[in-house]
Amino acid sequence: MARSSEQGSPAWVRVGTLLLLLHCVSVRGAALKQDLALDAGATVLNHSMNLVQRMESLLAMGNGSDVTLRVHTINTEEVKVIQAHSLVLTMQSDVFEELLLTRNSSTVVLRETSDCAAVFDKFIRYLYCGDVSVRLDQAISLHKLANKYHVWGLQQGLTQYMTQHLSSESPTGHVVGWYNYALLIGDTALRDSCLQYLSWNLSSVLQSGEWGSISEELLLSLLQRSDLILQSELELYEALEAWISHNQPVSATVESALRAVRYGMIPPQHLFRLQKQSALMLKYYEFIRDLLYLAFQFHSASPIQLAKYFDVNCSIFTPRNYLSTSWGSPWVINNPTRDDRSFSFQTQLGPSGHDTSKRVTWNALFSPRWIPLSARSTYTELGAMQPTRTDGGRPRIIITPATSSSDFAGVTFQKTVIVMARQQGKVVVRHVYNFHQSTEEVGDFLLDADLQRRASEYLIDSSLYLHVVIKPLYHTLLVARK
Repeated sequence: MARSSEQGSPAWVRVGTLLLLLHCVSVRGAALKQDLALDAGATVLNHSMNLVQRMESLLAMGNGSDVTLRVHTINTEEVKVIQAHSLVLTMQSDVFEELLLTRNSSTVVLRETSDCAAVFDKFIRYLYCGDVSVRLDQAISLHKLANKYHVWGLQQGLTQYMTQHLSSESPTGHVVGWYNYALLIGDTALRDSCLQYLSWNLSSVLQSGEWGSISEELLLSLLQRSDLILQSELELYEALEAWISHNQPVSATVESALRAVRYGMIPPQHLFRLQKQSALMLKYYEFIRDLLYLAFQFHSASPIQLAKYFDVNCSIFTPRNYLSTSWGSPWVINNPTRDDRSFSFQTQLGPSGHDTSKRVTWNALFSPRWIPLSARSTYTELGAMQPTRTDGGRPRIIITPATSSSDFAGVTFQKTVIVMARQQGKVVVRHVYNFHQSTEEVGDFLLDADLQRRASEYLIDSSLYLHVVIKPLYHTLLVARK
C-alpha cells in the first residue's frame, strides 16, 4: 500500500521528499562520518559524485519542478526561463526563501543586469551541485549574484578565486575592474589585494592596456605610495603623461597627480629634457615650478648642507622600490636548500646628483638554515664571506655594507628584498620584505615558504628569484632659523 501511495503522489511531492531526505542526510553527514571514523574496522563508501550528477540532471530536465524563474534582462526584451525546485532554492538562499514565501503563483520574476543574466544559469547550477566554472570576465557577475541572494559560500569562494588570479592574462586586463568593484561593495580584503598587486607589479601594469582604465582615485592613491615597484621615477612620469593624454581629466586632477611625482628621484639631465620636450610639463609648469626648483637644488647641493634648510624627510626625497641597477641588483639562487650563498653588488650612495658618483658595496648572505648571532659570517681581508652552516632552522638573508664611511653621515638605508614567483604562467612579485640599516636581516624572511618542494610557489624552475633594493634616506640635521 505504501508503494502504491507513493507512486500515486504528484511528481513534485516525490522529488521534494527525496530532496528533504538528502538534506537531512547532508546535515547529519559530519556526525555519521565521525561515528564511522571511530570504528577502526569501518569503510566509508562515498557516492557523493553520483548525488551531484543526479541533482544536475534534476535541474537540466526540470523533473518535479514547482517554481519557474523568469529572469528579465534590464533594458532589454530578453527573458530566460529556468525550471527550479523551491526546496533547493530555500536551502541555499534566504533571499529566495523570502521571495517564494511571498509569491502569488508558481512563477517568480527576477530582474538582472545583462552581465548577471548571462551567468544566471551557472549561478543556479551552483545551488544544485555546489560547483561552478568561472572565467575571469565572469567573476564579478557571479559575485554580484552571490551577494544579492546571500549565497555566502559562493561569494567567499569567488573572492578567493579573484585574489588568486590577479596575475592571470586577459585581453584588456581585469585587476583594475576588480579593484573598482571591491571598492564599490566594500570588500576590503579584495580591494587591498588588488592594490598590492598593482603596486608591486607596476612596471608591467604601466605597459599594459589596463593602465589607461585606472580611475582618478586609484591613480592618485598609487602615486602616494613608497612601495611601488618599477624601473624608475622617470618611467612613472612618462606613464602618467600617457594616462593624462588618454583620459583628459580636469585640471585639478592633473595638478594633484603631477605634484605626487618625486622629481628629486629623477636625474637632472632627464628633468632638463622634460622641461623642454614634455607637453604636459610645459602646460602645467607653473603648478610644479616649486617642486622642480627644489629638485634641482637637491641635485646640486650637498645633502648635508641641504638638510640644514629643508625638510628632506618629505616624499620628494624618498625613493620608491626602483629596479634599475643604481638602486640594487637581481639575485637568482639555484637549488636554494643546498647550502649558503653570498654575493656582492654596488649602489649609489644616494639619489642626489651630489652622491650619484659615490658607490657603496654591499654583501648579501643567504642561508637556507638559521644562523645564530654568535655564528654569523665574517669577512676576510678580501671582503669575501665565510658562511657558517648550521642544521635546522629556516631561510635567512643578511645584507651589510662592506665598509663603513664618513660619507654615510646624514644617510640611512632601507633594505628591501623582493621575491619573484610564477603565477598563472607569469612572473610576478610574490612577497616584499623590508628592514632598516640598524638591522642586518629580515626577521620573517620566507617564514611560510616551503623551499623543499620543487613546485613551491616561491620558486621558479627550482630557483629562488630575488631582487635586492637599497633605498638611501636623507635626514634633516638642523632646523633652519626663521
